[in-house]
Amino acid sequence: MIATRPLLRVLLFLSLAFATRAQAVQARGCSDVSFGHSVYIVCTFDAASSDLRLFWRDAHGEPYRQFDRLADEIQARGDTLQFALNAGMYTTDFVPVGLYIENGETLRPLNTRSIDAPPAQVPNFYKQPNGVFYLANGRAGILPTSAYADADLSPRFATQSGPMLVSDNVLHPALIEGSTSLARRSGVGVCKNGAVRFAISESGVNFHEFARLFRDHLNCPNALFLDGGRGAGIYSPALKRYDASWHGGYGPMFGVVASGNSEPGSP
Repeated sequence: MIATRPLLRVLLFLSLAFATRAQAVQARGCSDVSFGHSVYIVCTFDAASSDLRLFWRDAHGEPYRQFDRLADEIQARGDTLQFALNAGMYTTDFVPVGLYIENGETLRPLNTRSIDAPPAQVPNFYKQPNGVFYLANGRAGILPTSAYADADLSPRFATQSGPMLVSDNVLHPALIEGSTSLARRSGVGVCKNGAVRFAISESGVNFHEFARLFRDHLNCPNALFLDGGRGAGIYSPALKRYDASWHGGYGPMFGVVASGNSEPGSP
């Protein structure tokens, strides 16, 4: 059947609309992903070309605590915060529990503490192995804490959290398939071709299924749990998401910055 001109115009409009949406999704680096019984927001960035950083304290030495405060400070510099996510666990004073390195400066030391107790009684951060996400020389990596300690790295940015979700394509041994312990969870993986992928669930998910998302669906041989429940949140103007912590704020944060007058990667 030969399409009439009005129909051709409609088809052309729809094709342009879909193309525009696809370009927008690609530009923002984020999309909705369904896996298993859950829906996630997954955001993918190239560590070499994206200005991915870590943030914790403002110009006055105070924790940002909320994404909008970080966005306002970055905007005041002439830049734009395109994306942010919580970057690991923190104390009630919003201090990172483990290693934290920002712009090459170690602000919190590596935490090698272990807790001798049944797995169910060990807090998430201390479920061994836990691990470190780092950025060094335009490349991202995730290593178990013991391997990071032996690696003699000097990253520009690093954050420690736990547990490791996936280590060299193997799920963390403490994760239980079919567990009824459900929570909103966030994590980060270093994936195929070195892509950095952040994921946050839209509803409650157990650890095992969350780890499988990274290994089996996102092709991430290494992935690290960041936080869950009230400690998990995302900022993405492109998605119209401006999460705020329900209990006073977040600790360390990942952020992707679009530069104005400054060069990419400059603080």
